[in-house]
Amino acid sequence: MKWYRKAAEQGDVDAQYNLGFFYSSGQGVPQNYAESVNWYRKAAEQGDARAQFGLGLAYYRGLDVFQDYTESVRWYRRAAKQGYGPAQSNLGFMYSIGQGVPQDYAEAVKWYRKAAEQGNSSAQANLGFMYYNGWGVPQDYSVAHMWSNIAHANGNENGAKLRDLVAEGMSPEDISKAQDMAMECMSSSVDIYGLLGHFP
Repeated sequence: MKWYRKAAEQGDVDAQYNLGFFYSSGQGVPQNYAESVNWYRKAAEQGDARAQFGLGLAYYRGLDVFQDYTESVRWYRRAAKQGYGPAQSNLGFMYSIGQGVPQDYAEAVKWYRKAAEQGNSSAQANLGFMYYNGWGVPQDYSVAHMWSNIAHANGNENGAKLRDLVAEGMSPEDISKAQDMAMECMSSSVDIYGLLGHFP
């Protein structure tokens, strides 16, 4: 820990992020959110997407900072624009429920999709939920089933629950088609939007 701190104090962004993470999780040091936020902020201001995400979480949960959804969104967005999947997923969530930003389902779908394409299982399940409800996209049970099935395959239990719920409104043929789409998406590097041919 001494070497992390020394490097962090000299401006090393990885060391700053790691100290933020260690203090946030209590890994190797007593948990201390004030220290965590301090080091995350230093790394985040240097452009580290992981630290920007950590700072966004701190503001979302009010961990030694005032809970501030707008500030949370600001840091999530900075990390999301760098392609950081967890931040993209959380930004999608903020848009889907209107926390820190006006509710905007189309914007939620945009960010969920970016994270889902990187394998983020929460975003995959949430994207399936958006297709199931027709929020921000045309309602499509086959695509909802596909995304929820992929989420479950990636370890997300909510994906399994959603998949089973969606399946109740589908024919056996449609379920089989959705399963085939999920398998093909997971087993190839094919652009799934070109593959399916009907995404907005």
